[in-house]
Amino acid sequence: MEIELKAVCSFGDSVMKGIVIDTENSSESSIKYKISDKSFAARCRKKLGIEVENYARFGGLVTHGMRFVNRYIDKIKRADYVLFEYGGNDCDYNWAQISDEPDKDHLPNTPIPTFVEKYSELIDTVRALGARPVLLSLPVLDPNRFFTHISKGLNADNILRWLHGTVLTIDRWHERYNMEIFRLSTLKRVPIIDITSVFLERKDYSDFLCSDGIHPNEAGHALIENAIIDYMYCNRVIMY
Repeated sequence: MEIELKAVCSFGDSVMKGIVIDTENSSESSIKYKISDKSFAARCRKKLGIEVENYARFGGLVTHGMRFVNRYIDKIKRADYVLFEYGGNDCDYNWAQISDEPDKDHLPNTPIPTFVEKYSELIDTVRALGARPVLLSLPVLDPNRFFTHISKGLNADNILRWLHGTVLTIDRWHERYNMEIFRLSTLKRVPIIDITSVFLERKDYSDFLCSDGIHPNEAGHALIENAIIDYMYCNRVIMY
């Protein structure tokens, strides 16, 4: 059965928003960001010729999601699909606190039980409004670049000590949240678009990330666009 697609709403963090590093106005000491007109959302909007209402926010957490969903209820009711992309900020930490107190326990922005609970609430709310929720998995990160980015101006040795001596701890924790998103997709019977594998298929996926190690660059957004288009093709989603 073919599914007609007319309108899409999206919620999430800076990846969904299309944030990339503004290389022309950034320096080693000061990184500046911008919204790219070549983000995957913008690319999909142009290629598919559909309405895409992007309500993602820089720094967005899943705990912020319900506030924005409630704000745009009328838009969601008119949408065919609602895309969610959360987790990248939820799994992050207050690195300044860790730098100051590396021997203490520290919690992520959104602990996993809360992450799953709030994501589930978003899915249920969108379904009740008559739209189809779809999850995006997390893009990869480059732990070395990310460590350099988050430790700038802080005590890098203390942060590394808290990470038990390896930056790979960051990558593993990030992937832990990604696994929860895939698990949630199965538990709630919600479609998920795998935007992780399109990076892992590359021999050096760092080429598709900004220098901060976490935001896809414009080439990375092209990979995500391809994953979304492939998903639509495989599931026989057609334009209205």
